Amino acid sequence: MSAVNDTIFQPAVFLFTGIPGLEDVHVWISIPFWFMYITSVLGNSLILFIIKTDPNLHEPMYIFLSMLAITDIGLSISTMPTILGIFLFNSREISHDACFAQLFFIQSLSCIESALLLSMAFDRYVAICNPLRYASILTPPRVAKMGLMSLLRGVVLMFPLPILLKQYRYCKDNILSHSYCLNQEVMKMACSDIRVNSVYGLFVSFSSVGLDSLFILLSYVMILKTVLSSTSHAGCLKALNTCVSHICVVLLFYMPMIGLSVIHRFGKNSSSFIQIFMGYIYMMTPPLMNPIVYSVKTKQIRVRIIRMFIK
Repeated sequence: MSAVNDTIFQPAVFLFTGIPGLEDVHVWISIPFWFMYITSVLGNSLILFIIKTDPNLHEPMYIFLSMLAITDIGLSISTMPTILGIFLFNSREISHDACFAQLFFIQSLSCIESALLLSMAFDRYVAICNPLRYASILTPPRVAKMGLMSLLRGVVLMFPLPILLKQYRYCKDNILSHSYCLNQEVMKMACSDIRVNSVYGLFVSFSSVGLDSLFILLSYVMILKTVLSSTSHAGCLKALNTCVSHICVVLLFYMPMIGLSVIHRFGKNSSSFIQIFMGYIYMMTPPLMNPIVYSVKTKQIRVRIIRMFIK
């Protein structure tokens, strides 16, 4: 009898919500999402092309930026086809295995992006606080190792999440409150004891995003200390100007992530629309805005783009 009940109450798929109440205009809503998807992929691809084809940009700062662009393309590809499928074809079903795979890619790429932002903060710290040793500290092999460690950390930390989720029984409501799979959302669907997954999720959040954001903050405290002790006002402004784009990208990445995490863990009474809206901001803002920020605020990239369009 127990096996029969498991068969009855174990849903074979999860269901995405899209935007509840706006199902009749999902096709029209897909237009700006298509625009943001194409802009994200083309913008980050343009950054990669410019860095690859300009030997003057083969420096640690731009190598980290190219890694960031690849990660952002991966995030867009991991989420946007699912979202567009919901809006255009009402394709709301996703199998358990496909959902686990999607959340692994989303969360591992987010972890990798966090590590790359920390690497870029370290690059700015060395450039401003130890400019004479910049070339000897951030050598190409060391930059490659930092990128590889970012990749390995994201994969190793996030790999247990889908394995743990796959062991659970899902006999509760199978409707996810987002248009893609996240660990926090899938856990709510389980009727098994999820304490291990919950504790491990907190450990991953602290050991990756938590420590990364702390070290980024400490690096900028050291940068400010060095800059403010400088006697040259012009040199002070020039040094800070090189950090503006990175600071913008850090805020664009961490603020939506923190907001979404707070809503999931403490906002049980918050409306579903707020959760969905924050979920879209969390997934779409960094890939969309990062190439725009660096194109506007980084002179070398801005000049190359202008030359390309003039030609």
